[in-house]
Amino acid sequence: MTAGSSDSAERRRANEIRRRLYAKEAPRYDREVDLVERWLFGTEHRGWACSQGTGATLEVAIGTGLNLPHYPADVRLVGIDLSPDMLALARKRADELGRSIRLMEGDAQDLPFADRSFDTVVCTYALCGVPDDARAVSEMSRVLRPGGRLILVDHIRSSVAPIFWLQRVYDFIRRRTKGEYQTRRPSAHVMAGEFRIQARDRLRAGIVERLVAVKTS
Repeated sequence: MTAGSSDSAERRRANEIRRRLYAKEAPRYDREVDLVERWLFGTEHRGWACSQGTGATLEVAIGTGLNLPHYPADVRLVGIDLSPDMLALARKRADELGRSIRLMEGDAQDLPFADRSFDTVVCTYALCGVPDDARAVSEMSRVLRPGGRLILVDHIRSSVAPIFWLQRVYDFIRRRTKGEYQTRRPSAHVMAGEFRIQARDRLRAGIVERLVAVKTS
């Protein structure tokens, strides 16, 4: 078995574990996220991210569709997620909102779209749970057109030392039970790629990072 096929097989195994976890989480996901955002991350970031979408827009890891109310009406929206259970809830939300959207099951690490397909790619609070976040950022770059924008909101390692060490302890538990990380910094992968940073903020004791990057080529 080659290194590439070995990596692919490992991704498939990791993804199947996540699908099973997300199937259990889907019915309570919205309530849990609402609590965390109200008390920890802040509730304004989804609107900040999605309101900047233009043209053909892809949301990676759309989950239950919590971002759907925040997109401009003229955006041509595609949402992709690993979990069919999450996507079923996203479809229900889209129907309730009267929102036209194409929803697909797929992997952020291997996006099923041609190169340069989208004007905007949005991803919120999701790269913590992707096994290879650098690969996911690379895939987002691949499907963006030159001049297109990547918009990210993530919870990241805090700039406050005591909080950072608490996150490290939390990481030790969560990466083994759910494959999630609290101390990643996806912006490092963006800055290493074919992007020009247009805006970047760290908020809430440095645990939330918002980023807009323009693809340069």
